[in-house]
Amino acid sequence: MCPAPITKNNERGFIIPIGGGEDRENEMRIHRKFVELSGAENAKIVIVPTASQLDNIGPAYETIFRSLGVKKVGFLPINTREDCDNPKYATMLDNATGIFMTGGNQLRLSTILGGTLVAQKIRRRNAAGVVVAGTSAGASIMSEHMVASGNDNASPTRDGISLAPGMGLTNAVIIDQHFTQRNRLGRLLSASSYNPFLIGLGIDEDTAAFIGPDNVIEVVGSGTITVVNADSISYSSMWQAKGDDALSLLGLKIDVMGEGCRYDLTTRQAYPPGVEW
Repeated sequence: MCPAPITKNNERGFIIPIGGGEDRENEMRIHRKFVELSGAENAKIVIVPTASQLDNIGPAYETIFRSLGVKKVGFLPINTREDCDNPKYATMLDNATGIFMTGGNQLRLSTILGGTLVAQKIRRRNAAGVVVAGTSAGASIMSEHMVASGNDNASPTRDGISLAPGMGLTNAVIIDQHFTQRNRLGRLLSASSYNPFLIGLGIDEDTAAFIGPDNVIEVVGSGTITVVNADSISYSSMWQAKGDDALSLLGLKIDVMGEGCRYDLTTRQAYPPGVEW
């Protein structure tokens, strides 16, 4: 699924995948920047807690955003596909300046939201300039191709990753989260080897990729983002590998970026903090 067409006289809103485990009590740098981009004290934020089966997740994030000065915050208690047809939820998304998808299980999120009015609204609102953020499972679903599951602490293999359709807010990257904490480099390399066009983003906990309408990523948070660029790969054994055979992948380019680094998804070039391009 490709991103929704940009509406006339608008530019696409920021897309903000977060690696999970973000700071929710102290500096809250990621949440603060999300709120700022969404309109600061004038923001209207809608939370989508569907990935989680915990009843307190929606209210917990509502409390976080209200503590940052946002007066208009609400959440959509969507637990079934039928819930997605609620016209009240569609209206809330129509009025939102920021949308936040929580963590949980990305397959729960995709199977409930996929193809529904709510999913269409999120895509169209982002194309109209609305900021969309997601943490953990909410980050994975943002891309056209979503990491559904995979093996942690493992070398790249053909069966080391399971992919599923995502929401399609971007078709330039594939996203994995809790990256360093769960040693997921092998499964991201497996994902990248399926289609070297895609840029792999491995996002650490308490770290976010702020992807602007210019397709430039800015890293915010205490961890790193690992970027896997496979477009110049010279050899891959993926096509002939079986099951858990270890893959040979030659010519990959990997960048590891801390806070303040930027990455241009168009030119596929990384920049250190403070350097203009």
